[in-house]
Formats: sequence, structure tokens, C-alpha cells
Amino acid sequence: MIEYYEQLSQEEQEAITEVIQTLYRQTFILERKFEKRSGRMQYTREYRICSKHLEFLKFYFKIAGITLKENIHMGVIYIQGEMLWGEKLPRLATIYLLVLKLIYDEQMQTVSTVSHVVTTLGAVNQKAGEFRVLKGIPSPTEMRRTIALLKKYQIIEPLDVLEELNEGTRLVIYPCIHAVLLADDIRELLATFSEEDPNGDETAIQSVIEDMSE
Repeated sequence: MIEYYEQLSQEEQEAITEVIQTLYRQTFILERKFEKRSGRMQYTREYRICSKHLEFLKFYFKIAGITLKENIHMGVIYIQGEMLWGEKLPRLATIYLLVLKLIYDEQMQTVSTVSHVVTTLGAVNQKAGEFRVLKGIPSPTEMRRTIALLKKYQIIEPLDVLEELNEGTRLVIYPCIHAVLLADDIRELLATFSEEDPNGDETAIQSVIEDMSE
């Protein structure tokens, strides 16, 4: 495998280094992402590089005890392993993550020909309210910070300007949400949040995932 890498051009070696750093930083690489300039989903360079050098990258991560997986149906390449430590998410971000998964699944049941789903911030807050995990609408600052965090991990993509955040703000939910939340007991998990102190400590996303991963 070292020989494979050394035979690549410097440009290709640098591209591989970039995608490795991206996977460590973001966990997921999407085949297509929404581009605001064109107003549609566009294929990503990072995914193309990963696909081209997939066997090498699998070997590279395997040495570190990490599994590199590709889900062609979802259009996502991601890493999993006990050596990966998830970032601690605030309560609101964890709730939004679970609610977004529910919304994604509900919409995909009726429109199965697309890989991504579009919802609104108002719909997310309404769904959270149905589970009584929010006592009121979060502050604009808190919602803006939460959306930015989920965007960082390529879970969502806001289609509207965050500075003008409101209930009508549109959000693209990317299919990689399946790689984060794989089980069917999300409703039960959300129900537990209603019993917790809303002003409590941050929730570790890794703790949430451990109970729902394969």
C-alpha cells in the first residue's frame, strides 16, 4: 500500500491527505452537496477522490483501528471505530439531530426517489414540541449556533441566510444522518429528554450513538 501511495503524483497525494483530514474532522464525506450558487445538488471533489482511492484509504484507517465505509445508496463515505471520540453536543443540538432523523425518514417514505430532504426550522421546532422536549422556542442565537454545528458535520445545509433566521428558514437534511442514527428507537430516546433537566450538562453525541449503532 505504501508503494501505491508513492506512485501517485504529488497532486494526488495532497488530495488524499486532504480527504483524510476531512474524514477525521467531519466523519462524513457526501457524494453530493447543495450549492447555493446553482441552487441544486452538485457532486463533490472529495467523494470522487475517496472513491478512486477507497482500498488504500480503508487500509490506512484500518491500521488505526478505524473502519472506512461507503454507502453507495446514500451517497456517503464515513468512518467508524472505538478510537473515534464524538464531540460533545449541547442538549438542543442533540434534540435537533434526533428530530431531523424523524423528519428525514417520514419524508423519504413518501418520496423515495431523492437522497436528501428539505424541511424548515419551524417544522423541526414543532416536532420537538410534540415530544415536549422544548419548553419554548429557543433563542435565535442558540438556534443559529446549533444549525452551524450540524452544518459542520454535514448533517444539514441551511438554504437561507442564518442572520435572517426564522421559522421559515429552509434546511436540507443530508442522507449521512443515517450513518449517525441507525436504529428505530429514536422516538423512545426523545421521550427520555422530556424527563431530563433542560438546563443540565451537555450531552455527548457518542453516548447517544452507542445505543443506536449496529
